[in-house]
Amino acid sequence: MKGTLYGVGVGPGDPELLTLQAVRIIRESDVIFAPGKVPEETTAYQIAAGAVPELASKETEGLYMPMTKDEEAREKAHEDAAKRILAVLEQGKTAAYLTLGDPCIYSTYLYVHKKVEAAGYPAKLINGIPSFLAVSAALDEGLVEKDQMLHLIPASYPIAEGIALSGTKVLMKAGKEAARVRDYLKENGQKGQAVERCKMDGEKIYRSLDEIPDDLSYYSIMVVKDAGGQ
Repeated sequence: MKGTLYGVGVGPGDPELLTLQAVRIIRESDVIFAPGKVPEETTAYQIAAGAVPELASKETEGLYMPMTKDEEAREKAHEDAAKRILAVLEQGKTAAYLTLGDPCIYSTYLYVHKKVEAAGYPAKLINGIPSFLAVSAALDEGLVEKDQMLHLIPASYPIAEGIALSGTKVLMKAGKEAARVRDYLKENGQKGQAVERCKMDGEKIYRSLDEIPDDLSYYSIMVVKDAGGQ
């Protein structure tokens, strides 16, 4: 029998935010994959280990995923990852690929998931708590009310079109683009907040655009609301 691949969302950072389903799947999986050269050093693995101590005794493999917009380099990494996972599934083993937050939202895992399915192997998504919901809780306020709309915007790409929309805008993965995004928002009369390393060690909350530094960590999210929703 062919094994099954599970894309497991481990939540935003706090091990207590793993779902019961995620914990069960990790415990039941034969092999654990994590997005990095050394699985035990990856953030996703360390979060999961805080909720599943048995992880330390499991077979693990690291899958290097370069943070680049180079399509050729990304495709090669995804193809290599899929081949390694398929080799495990062919043995009839169950595998869990650990991914931050929720695997359905801007997740590199999705590319691998599709390749595994295209090869004729079963693959399932195990959703987790998205990082932007943890950010909302850290800011101690809701994201939307009544008829307000919610928009997810990848901050590493041009944001003008998304920012022009009405409602609440969540800018994902601001990171090194923090200064560009912050300055654009200020120039266009927007107000916003940001949370860096939400639910992780070193969490920082910025209550205004003026507080946001030029270079946030990769694990950062900005929230921009319409004037009436501030």
